[in-house]
Amino acid sequence: MKIGELARQTACQVETIRYYEREGLLPEPSRSAGNYRLYDATHVERLTFIRHCRALDMTLGEIRTLLMHRDHPERDCAEVNALIDEHIGHVETRLAQLASLRQALVDLRARCRGDGETGACGILRELAQPADEENTDTPPTTAVEHIGGTHAH
Repeated sequence: MKIGELARQTACQVETIRYYEREGLLPEPSRSAGNYRLYDATHVERLTFIRHCRALDMTLGEIRTLLMHRDHPERDCAEVNALIDEHIGHVETRLAQLASLRQALVDLRARCRGDGETGACGILRELAQPADEENTDTPPTTAVEHIGGTHAH
């Protein structure tokens, strides 16, 4: 099948498929006489696996490790378990950060009644103040920081 069909079958964008190929997650497809990429069922299966991992917010490095273990089924799965345990830890950290962020937003929202002019808005006044950095023993969770994926950058 051509790349468009692979994209359709896996609900994956063509550019993403090419990216996974460049990153070495998908094996090089064969080529037609017209130099079109030709994919088969193994590509569909592997791309489905990768997409499932990405849906679980796994990094490309984590996916590489899982694919390596998948490609060598004789290996001990202890590293797979350790990888998932570590990923669970990342998710738990992010959940705590998101709970803190939610509370900061709730507190911010409480600073304004919602009626009146924006010149008197408590939310806008509070946002003009320097960020509170009193809690330095945990990862940044102030309302002015964006919390990304489950992994530290």
